[in-house]
Amino acid sequence: MKIKIISSLVLVVISLVSCNTEKKYHTSQQEKTYVEDATLTSFELEIQQFQNELNNEFSNPESSPLYDRHRARFTGLDFFKPDENFRVTATLTTTPNTTPFMMPTTNPAVEKQERVYGIVEFELFSKTYQLEVYQSTELMQTEAYADYLFLPFTDLTNGATTYGGGRYLDLRIPESNQIVIDFNKAYNPFCAYNVNYSCPKVPKVNHLELEITAGVKKFNQKKGN
Repeated sequence: MKIKIISSLVLVVISLVSCNTEKKYHTSQQEKTYVEDATLTSFELEIQQFQNELNNEFSNPESSPLYDRHRARFTGLDFFKPDENFRVTATLTTTPNTTPFMMPTTNPAVEKQERVYGIVEFELFSKTYQLEVYQSTELMQTEAYADYLFLPFTDLTNGATTYGGGRYLDLRIPESNQIVIDFNKAYNPFCAYNVNYSCPKVPKVNHLELEITAGVKKFNQKKGN
């Protein structure tokens, strides 16, 4: 399942370092059933599937980053309504000679070695934007994730309707210089839910001066979503 890939990448690439990885309380690992709406378009169904898989990951005590008390009342993450305007085809310009650097995380004692794989350029609402995409020097050596790209970003919704530290996107190296970026699949780092994780901080260069009203919203601890 795609969500297992995403979960593994979050745990491996982003190096979420837990101070206490064992769960004190365990509940059934059976996945919840989310009914698909037959009236949705193929795009909306794809995003709904992404959301369902993410919710199942958060419901499962073996994969959830939530504190047990929050997971006990978890009913699903809060998402923006799927919006195809936030799915764009970008031009990817690779930067093969970049030097690896240490990317800071929310834990001052932890850094992750990344390299700038390239620059994506795309248009949103008649304006052109550029973002850096990164490649883990560690995962470059693995067969399963050698083509994995990491795209963290911030935007004008941070701290209001979305997590203040920004959000992430998972990409794969394309066969051409065109790559689809779907902000409807933007998700929060695990440290947005649990302080026992450390997550890469979004580089300042990857700020978007507009509101990305797509993807996962800010977590509400009181409501559990």
